[in-house]
Amino acid sequence: MALREMLLQQLLLLLLGLIILAATEASQPNSNCERSCGSVSIPYPFGTKEGCYHDESFLITCNKTKSGTSKPFLRRGNIPVLNISLDGELRVSSAIAHACYNDSGIPVNKTKTGLSLTKFAVSSTKNKFTAVGCDVVALIRGSGERDYGTGCLSLCRSVDSVESGSCVGIGCCQSPIPTGVTDFTVALTSLNNHSTILDFNPCNFGFVVEENTYSFSASDFKNLMNKTVPVVLDWAVGNETCEDAERNSTSYACIAKNSTCYASNNGGGYRCNCSSGFEGNPYLVDGCKDIDECQNPNPCYKELCHNFDGGFNCYCPKGYEGDGMKNGTSCKLLVTQSKITIIALCISVGLLVLFVGSSWMYWGLKKRKLIKLREKFFQQNGGLLLQQKLSNRKGSVEASKIYSADEIKKATNNYDESRVLGQGGYGIVYKGILPDNKVIAIKKSKIGNQIQIEQFINEINVLTQINHRNVVKLLGCCLETEVPLLVYEFITKGTLSDHIHDKSLSSILSWEKRLKIAAETAGALAYLHSATSVPIIHRDVKAANILLDDNFTAKVSDFGASRLVPLDQTQLNTLVQGTFGYLDPEYFHTSQLTEKSDVYSFGVVLAELLTGKMALSFDRPEIDRNLAMCFVSAVKDDRLVQILEDSIVNEGNIEELKEVANLAKRCLKVTSEDRPSMKEVAMELEGFVIMEKHPWRNTSVYTEETEFLLGAPTQSFSVDVGPSSASSTGIGYDSMRNEVLKPLDDGR
Repeated sequence: MALREMLLQQLLLLLLGLIILAATEASQPNSNCERSCGSVSIPYPFGTKEGCYHDESFLITCNKTKSGTSKPFLRRGNIPVLNISLDGELRVSSAIAHACYNDSGIPVNKTKTGLSLTKFAVSSTKNKFTAVGCDVVALIRGSGERDYGTGCLSLCRSVDSVESGSCVGIGCCQSPIPTGVTDFTVALTSLNNHSTILDFNPCNFGFVVEENTYSFSASDFKNLMNKTVPVVLDWAVGNETCEDAERNSTSYACIAKNSTCYASNNGGGYRCNCSSGFEGNPYLVDGCKDIDECQNPNPCYKELCHNFDGGFNCYCPKGYEGDGMKNGTSCKLLVTQSKITIIALCISVGLLVLFVGSSWMYWGLKKRKLIKLREKFFQQNGGLLLQQKLSNRKGSVEASKIYSADEIKKATNNYDESRVLGQGGYGIVYKGILPDNKVIAIKKSKIGNQIQIEQFINEINVLTQINHRNVVKLLGCCLETEVPLLVYEFITKGTLSDHIHDKSLSSILSWEKRLKIAAETAGALAYLHSATSVPIIHRDVKAANILLDDNFTAKVSDFGASRLVPLDQTQLNTLVQGTFGYLDPEYFHTSQLTEKSDVYSFGVVLAELLTGKMALSFDRPEIDRNLAMCFVSAVKDDRLVQILEDSIVNEGNIEELKEVANLAKRCLKVTSEDRPSMKEVAMELEGFVIMEKHPWRNTSVYTEETEFLLGAPTQSFSVDVGPSSASSTGIGYDSMRNEVLKPLDDGR
């Protein structure tokens, strides 16, 4: 009986071994597989025919060209393959999108480009989205693990203004690619009349390219037509984790002896790698071969080296001692015990003297180095420039707390990723918690960018002149670190943009709250324009720069792009800066920055509050992509109700919504002279807020009682915009009466 059980167990083990062996052999390529196509090597798991690849996603089609040479393509598509690496990278060739124009500035030759991969992801670390041209807006949309869309803008007036090798928006611009993108489409459009630059820039170009293979040159304005560029893809096996794939042994790819499995860093799946001390193809059974470290260059002393699987040993000949390495102690003759004692004693005394002397020198040098490093960071972070800007006025950053680098590091838990509140082109904002449990927001600019340091100094320079309850408060700064840091009060509920465009949040944002937020934001901007010692133009008013606290009180933030306006000037000539969808068209075309530029941007925010739509969206039809244009057209054609957010409309407030919509329309006038001032906008919105709170709100304004009251003698009253305001907004009784009875057309 026992003998029969033992034989049965051995039979089961033999059967299991045969199954595993069969599965392993099934996953391996045939011996007659071709491993190259033209000049491109095709290592397994890739292959050119059935039985030569791991699965169909690794199929490479090898086609003959007209010249008779062979050329590889990814799967059965038309994507040329340039190189395949076992490190998980695949280089392919991609076309360049172009848009060419005639003498009238009208596009006559326009193409799109892109890749549709479904399996392999576009590398987010090796590629950059790039646009070339002096009048180009390049847009890219992609999908995969998540959908995304972005773009970049490049402008210039002459070929002399561009700088070869520089791709920062003058003739060339670039944007990063996120992880998880498996396909993308690139499209181009123009902002201005292209005919003015046609002589040196007849066409615009857009493409995704391997970053270190492309360097911009002014000759690219004409030389990129019908060319291709390399794009790096990240490939991986399957979509399982290493653990799940190993359990499913029939499809597990890391079957080589001395191989390891690791997860893909871009999308799902896993990759294989030979263990330390081995090299080769980890996807083949015998693919990982031992590295003979004892071959040239020999790492050991006098060729005394012993190689073994996965490593090597160095040894010394008989009569010698040491580690046998060329670097280090090498091999030394053995000495007697007495000599060892004397030598050890001399060495100990010498080391003690050396230790005491070197310690004294070390602490002195360290202290001096620390002082110099702090001075270097202070100057590098614009401390001298900041002192110069603040020396001629009473406001000073010293009125706020100067935080040490250790305090900031502890507050952010050593800049832990879980503390990141937001990230933009100029830096990262962290959530910080001080020892007294006070929550703060810390803005950290990016390393090595002089423009961002100037933005940092400008933001301090602006915020030290502002004292308003609806402007985010600057608590202090830190200049001891490699990059400058700003410390703000922490605003709990995030941005207005999140609350408008997130369906789960927009439902709790009632019309009363939206009107209050609009009035508070307008009041803050009016304060910047007319109540500070030196007028301030924000220059980047948008829903994402308006924060909300627990009481839905608006806080205007991000003054990095703001400008101080000398009292004897009404406009500034500046490089155009702002956000598409919110940018004043007159400022964009003339580079003349005025307070009315903020009014236009605020009009877009007001339209967002009324409609719940994004300022710029490529998911909408082309005629409706720009919210400002769509909104003005709807108000003009009496179609306002069709675009209003459903959750804010009711029978009792439709007239008020039309009033606010007309105000937004006036703010969105193309000509700045036709727009109201920010102070006028704030007064009108404050009047709406008062009417919203007043017991008359739910009664008709045309009753006999109302007419009697509105005909009463004029009395003045004022609305306090907050204890922190530098001024209050006064609204006369007659002014309020006129606002209630104004018509809904442009005769406001």
